[in-house]
Amino acid sequence: MKYFLALSRYIDALNTYVGKAVTWLTLFVVLISAGNAVVRKFLNVSSNAWLELQWYLFGAIFLLAAGYTFLRNEHVRVDILSQRLPKRTQIMIEIFGVVFFLFPACLLIFWLSIPVFYNSFITHELSSNSGGLIRWPVKLLIPVGFLLLILAGVSHLIKCVVFLMGKGPDPTNVSRGKTAEEELADEILLQTRSDAHGKSGSSDGGAA
Repeated sequence: MKYFLALSRYIDALNTYVGKAVTWLTLFVVLISAGNAVVRKFLNVSSNAWLELQWYLFGAIFLLAAGYTFLRNEHVRVDILSQRLPKRTQIMIEIFGVVFFLFPACLLIFWLSIPVFYNSFITHELSSNSGGLIRWPVKLLIPVGFLLLILAGVSHLIKCVVFLMGKGPDPTNVSRGKTAEEELADEILLQTRSDAHGKSGSSDGGAA
């Protein structure tokens, strides 16, 4: 069991490293998108290469961060019924879902995407758009992204089994602190209060 727990930690470390690195791609996508818009607007110049790079990075964000999202338990869940069940039953449902739904779907996509990437790589496939980019890097994102998700599923499965054995914490309670949505809501609320306070102060000053 120690071996499997060590494997789980290594997988989690890999997905955490990739996930945090991928977050920087969001900034690059925003900068590239804004740059493209400014150049088209003021210089009347457009580049398919920059547009496709924007799409590539956007795809990388979702594919490469899928495993990290699963690790952080921030993926979409439809558990209206299961959340009312005992915790051990919930974990058994987790195991069933990983084994019979997550693994088959991800393994199928991973297996089918490898020849797609390979053919693109050996033929040096280029974009059909004028001035576009080579295609194999973006096609490589598919097997890599699903491999990371499969590994995240293996780690989650290990932690579920360990929990059922009474030797580990609940693997579904991995989030710490507020979610990104809650932090954004708090920031908006704080800004709203600050603006309201500023307007109130201005009104009082005008009345005086």
